Amino acid sequence: ARKEVQVVSNGLHTVARRQEGQGSRLARLHLATRRSLSSTSTSAQDVSAILRQVEKGQLSASAAESLLSSTISKAPSTPTDLDALESFANLDHKRTKRTGFPEAVFSEGKTAKQIRDILDDMAKHVNTAVECRRDASVAEKAILATRVDATLYKEICARPLKNGTITYHETANLISMKASALDNNSKHDNSPDTTKQRERNTVERNTVVVACAGTTDLPVAEEAAITLEAAGCKVERIYDVGVAGLHRIINALPRLRDPNNRCVIVCAGMDGALPSVVAGLVTVPVVAVPTSVGYGAAFGGVSAMLTMLNSCAPGVGIVNIDNGFGAAALAFKFVNN
Repeated sequence: ARKEVQVVSNGLHTVARRQEGQGSRLARLHLATRRSLSSTSTSAQDVSAILRQVEKGQLSASAAESLLSSTISKAPSTPTDLDALESFANLDHKRTKRTGFPEAVFSEGKTAKQIRDILDDMAKHVNTAVECRRDASVAEKAILATRVDATLYKEICARPLKNGTITYHETANLISMKASALDNNSKHDNSPDTTKQRERNTVERNTVVVACAGTTDLPVAEEAAITLEAAGCKVERIYDVGVAGLHRIINALPRLRDPNNRCVIVCAGMDGALPSVVAGLVTVPVVAVPTSVGYGAAFGGVSAMLTMLNSCAPGVGIVNIDNGFGAAALAFKFVNN
């Protein structure tokens, strides 16, 4: 069925390009035809014959549309995994290839089944890439879901995933998934030791420091840290070094100024002063993350965000409140460009 779907898909695209006026109507049938044939053993021969007649000018678009519609209507209507997924998600499997950074599932507002189906489909594509021995980057193999609380995680685990295994990072409220082909691939990793050492050295040179002002900022900091690790960066964690005790950040200076560091992410709530202090002490870019920690006038992180936007220390970039994932994305691009 997969081969038949590809034949139909390619044929409809070809006709749409060559038959400008007529092809637009045929193109509308593309998705429906693909879905129908993907769930049946319907032969693609009849469809191919119809497409060849249109291409040769022997059959009008309206006649072809009628014939194709008839072919589709004869197919059983049993929904497939693809149908179920496309009813609520249109996954962008090329995003990581375009941007260099892993795509993640934002889980708030999604059901456990939706999250499970999306993760499984992402893992299936990683498995295909690995089994075909494509040169996929670490970031392309990363599969993440953010904003997953413990209750939602239990619901997701109620049924096993088909294409990999998941790990729950409770502090970060984050799921990471390992595609099943990666487990099999690691058992047969015959890369030369020199290649592995070169890869380790590259990771060392791509270190990102993740710092936070207080313990209550940890969920945001860990979301950033785990996301970066999934993308192939080394992370140095420096936690609970807020400005209420300046000696703590001063004591951490040797780690902040390590020559392997390429960027520093700083998470802070309340007064939000820590990013400005850090930016005045290091030579690398600082990504500031306001957190929603604080009493009433903190306004859920708005006060910290305004402080960061008004930083007198240059070289500070600010992301949205509690957006550890976004901070990781910005830091990753600093490191890799």
